[in-house]
Amino acid sequence: MKVFAISDLHMSNSCDKPMYIFGASWQNYLEEITADWRARVEEGDVVLLSGDLSWALRMEQALPDLQLLAGLPGKKVLLRGNHDYWWSTISKVRNVLPEGIFAVQNDVLRIGRLLICGTRGWTVPDGKETEDDRRLFARECERLKLTLAAMQRERTPEDIVGVMTHFPPFNVNRTPNPFWQAIEEAKPNFAVYGHLHGKDCRSDLVVTRAEIPYYLTSCDQVGNKLVQIWEIEP
Repeated sequence: MKVFAISDLHMSNSCDKPMYIFGASWQNYLEEITADWRARVEEGDVVLLSGDLSWALRMEQALPDLQLLAGLPGKKVLLRGNHDYWWSTISKVRNVLPEGIFAVQNDVLRIGRLLICGTRGWTVPDGKETEDDRRLFARECERLKLTLAAMQRERTPEDIVGVMTHFPPFNVNRTPNPFWQAIEEAKPNFAVYGHLHGKDCRSDLVVTRAEIPYYLTSCDQVGNKLVQIWEIEP
């Protein structure tokens, strides 16, 4: 079983919000992603999508985007991003997900020997944040603790563990913070995140600390191709 990741698809199959207005990297980007997906992903594989899946404002508007994902090979694991306004409660989301699509929100999902846990995250403090940012970051730290605790209850020595967040778990200076430290203490095999965009994006595609690789998977940053994260032997 191969584990892939990509994020920030910003699909708009039911609303008029084209991404090509943001530059050349967004021209025909969905066609590029789906072509690469079909060429590399098999039915037994897993694709992690760390947020900002759809521009839809309501659940029913997101259904065409979910159906597009459902038609692609592999199992898909979704996490909420800051622009996923259609994502209400986790129970309502799970009730409408097509077969083969799963959602993680402050809990843990097992697919064979793969354990996936995650939470959205928020802007990591850098001394310039607002009081509201500090409040939201503190809340996401508590949610991270919940998902990591759920993972630890399920974990066996044979498992491969991945952590999904939408926001990066570190600021541009990569100074220590409680969110990042909680991930390190949990010792997952890898972590994936998205959110960062644009030609001036200041982040490496892979950051390794405490032997944990953190993968940036925003589609425009990875050339509209899935990133292979892991391969789990039977």
